[in-house]
Amino acid sequence: MYETKSYFYGTGRRKHSVARVRVYAGTGKITINDRDIDNYFGLETLKLIVRSPLALLGVEEKYDIVVRVNGGGIAGQAGAIRHGLSRALLQSGDDVRPILKKAGFLTRDPRMKERKKYGLKGARRAPQFSKR
Repeated sequence: MYETKSYFYGTGRRKHSVARVRVYAGTGKITINDRDIDNYFGLETLKLIVRSPLALLGVEEKYDIVVRVNGGGIAGQAGAIRHGLSRALLQSGDDVRPILKKAGFLTRDPRMKERKKYGLKGARRAPQFSKR
């Protein structure tokens, strides 16, 4: 359906999740990995996170969003989609950048899982001490 239409594109990342977001002119439908947003995310807070750039700009009913997301958990995926959607909306006009920047949607959240170190059981968890 969307193969021949023109679109805005943005890549979003959060923790281990990567979202490839395409924004088409449309009616406000959000599709994530070929599933509707209500079917993909169970929690309302995650749906709110994904829709927040659209709500901030007041264009919820103006665009259709098609997303491919993989890696990480559902919260990280929601953050990655928000980041990618914000980047894609930048291409729609120059006046949206200050609004999205002020809300912090264009900044990639750098927090990652700390790596495991050798000699330890986890990132910081030391082996159990034995006196004898």
